Amino acid sequence: MNSLSLLKRASRYFDDYPSLAKLVVVCTISGGGYVAYADANGTGGSPPVLEEIKKKKVVVLGTGWAGTSFLKKLDNPSYDVQVISPRNYFAFTPLLPSVTCGTVEARSIVEPIRSIVRKKSIDVKYWEAECFKIDAENKKVHCRPNPDSSQNGKEEFVVDYDYLVIAMGGCPNTFNTPGVVENCNFLKEVEDAQQIRQSVINSFEKASLPTLSDEERKRILHFVIVGGGPTGVEFAAELHDFVNEDLVKLYPAAKDFVKITLLEASDHILNMFDKRITDFAESKFQRDGIDMKLGSMVVKVSDKEISTKVRGNSGEITTIPYGMVVWSTGIGTHPVIRDFMQKIGQSNRRALATDEWLRVEGCGSIYALGDCATINQRKVMEDIAAIFKKADKDNSGTLTVKEFREVIKDICERYPQLELYLKSKKMRDIADLLKMAKGDVAKEAIELNIEEFKKALSEVDSQMKNHPATAQVAAQQGTYLAKCFNRMEEAEKNPEGPIRFREEGRHRFRPFRYKHLGQFAPLGGEQAAAQLPGDWVSIGRSSQWLWYSVYASKLVSWRTRVLVVSDWTRRSVFGRDSSRI
Repeated sequence: MNSLSLLKRASRYFDDYPSLAKLVVVCTISGGGYVAYADANGTGGSPPVLEEIKKKKVVVLGTGWAGTSFLKKLDNPSYDVQVISPRNYFAFTPLLPSVTCGTVEARSIVEPIRSIVRKKSIDVKYWEAECFKIDAENKKVHCRPNPDSSQNGKEEFVVDYDYLVIAMGGCPNTFNTPGVVENCNFLKEVEDAQQIRQSVINSFEKASLPTLSDEERKRILHFVIVGGGPTGVEFAAELHDFVNEDLVKLYPAAKDFVKITLLEASDHILNMFDKRITDFAESKFQRDGIDMKLGSMVVKVSDKEISTKVRGNSGEITTIPYGMVVWSTGIGTHPVIRDFMQKIGQSNRRALATDEWLRVEGCGSIYALGDCATINQRKVMEDIAAIFKKADKDNSGTLTVKEFREVIKDICERYPQLELYLKSKKMRDIADLLKMAKGDVAKEAIELNIEEFKKALSEVDSQMKNHPATAQVAAQQGTYLAKCFNRMEEAEKNPEGPIRFREEGRHRFRPFRYKHLGQFAPLGGEQAAAQLPGDWVSIGRSSQWLWYSVYASKLVSWRTRVLVVSDWTRRSVFGRDSSRI
């Protein structure tokens, strides 16, 4: 039987059994594919199974300055990033005082976090929820939906992590003063600024009612700010401008009843600034009629009165009637952070203690940055014997200037207080420091034993200072940590950090170093004070324009830059909006 006859018979057979025809076709095609695969791989065995590369999970708690800076700079695709925060936006907090008085609108200083992460080349997921428990032992965080949502307290969920980045910021520090939580306004969030703005307008509207006595109007229009730091001073200046430039035109009868009081527990406002700025700010506030009560500690706040005690006095308590109080006295600790600190043995601290690489002490896979953490810088004197041994390469028992110079770079990286000490003493070279311990000896001939070496470095640790709780510090920490994560694998092979004097080898990364870029203090009336690196101080209108340009450049997106600049322009042309919306 020829081939043509066989094909005709097979065709009739498949017509009678169509399902069998499909089976033959599938087998033929798959068999041919397998043969082609085997030929391509040079083997007739089973094809290899490709293993999926498991990405490490990085969980970020918080969308403030630290968390957002970390997310913006992280670009390593080997991580599965999950962001958890009760607010779905980043807020430019230095402009919150401007929001309280309508100089800038609230929407102009916020950027949705999803808009920020969608531009990333890596996969980032965001969940609007709050973390209420951190389980470091099992590497889990327990979360619940946003407290402001209708799902509050429901559908709690657990998230696993390989690395945890805690960037939750802080909360207002009330110092457990009675009545503060119930009766005071805070200025930490956008919602706080909006609430203050409504309260100011409400006070003027209430004071305009015809049924009130002059004494009651005076109380309602008495605005008290507790805290003479940058936030409190800037809000006092903004409120003064708002009242005198806008509100007195709309409420002329209320002009003689308005009073602004600034309470500060220390002897001066703006203590962290140069004395020239402090003196200028105090004299300007006196000229503007802002009542500064320095050395006054708040001991109690009721719904209509605030009680203060003058520091150093006989303990006499003074009671001040008020209409609105804004509490701005520093940073406190979130309850979830306090609970976590107790679990890891840090219950006696104000914030999470980390090493110079931002790792929480005792938790190798947990990092903390921003206002919720503080770097526990290691002291030179704790490692003085190891430093001496490392520098004494010939094991002679004495240390020469040449030997010390060879390791001074690593020492300054590991212990930045040494460099600060040299600057404070105006020493040009490390030999000047060693010469102090040895006396009248030529620099190159100096040789120190261990005791003389200890004497030379005995005062170095006095220069250790904690970083301030500012947006500038948090942003730099977020950027630093993201760069570390981006180069994690590379640094395993080629470590770059300084010599560790407690053990051999080098750390993978250089430790975090804060670079101070300056600070501003807007004082109202289109005047500001600027303290920039190099002990350069500028005060006046030129500093206000510098403040405008710097803050506009630091905003997170072009959208927010355009909105804020347009708000400043609108305010200068039309004044501030006094509606309650």
